Amino acid sequence: MTQRTHLTLLTIFFGLLVFFFSTFVSAAPQNTLNMVQHTAEEYVKTIVDFPPKSQLTVKAANLDSRLKLTICPEHLESSVPGKQSLTGNVTVLVSCRSESWQVYVPVRIQLLLPRVVATKPLARGVVLSASDLAVQMVETRFQRGVVFEHPQQIIGSKVKRNVNMGDAIQGSDICLVCRNDSVLIKAGRSGLNIVTKGTALSDGSLGEQIRVQNTKSKRVVDGTITGVGEVTVNF
Repeated sequence: MTQRTHLTLLTIFFGLLVFFFSTFVSAAPQNTLNMVQHTAEEYVKTIVDFPPKSQLTVKAANLDSRLKLTICPEHLESSVPGKQSLTGNVTVLVSCRSESWQVYVPVRIQLLLPRVVATKPLARGVVLSASDLAVQMVETRFQRGVVFEHPQQIIGSKVKRNVNMGDAIQGSDICLVCRNDSVLIKAGRSGLNIVTKGTALSDGSLGEQIRVQNTKSKRVVDGTITGVGEVTVNF
């Protein structure tokens, strides 16, 4: 082998060595960034309380590719700093103790629950029927107050204010019992149940307390709305 050939082989060898080393160095940070994102997502899944029938989606934001993080030889540590609400967006702190680095990772949380929604625009005064309602998965951060899972809960109730198509029906949108409506007054004590007719003296939604007047005795009592046109009085 001539000296020239030997030098050529050495040049090729070192060239390949530099190529593979640079490829490893450039790939390692990206793999580490991916692991940081994955770690943040998995951590959030363990701390978010989601009920049955719900759908939880967790997505970490893309990290700056210019970050140069060394490979962590141990499990990454995660935490949620401060008093953050686990709805919508949250920031997760991911760190590697042995390599002395840490990264704040924005994570998007989307929690969906089945809710009764309007299948068409509903005007004030409309009495709800089955065709007006459907059940869809709705993001919880857009829900306020009393909401409903089953159309049967509110069929027959009256719309108090305009509702857009696709909006979740809220307790404040309707009255299960409306002022001057005829209602059934249910009362019970010691195993004795009494049902009589009455008149609602105000509007109300599920679980709210209103005053009703007994049709026969004209007595006015406070009762809790337990269904459409139904008020329960406890003695």
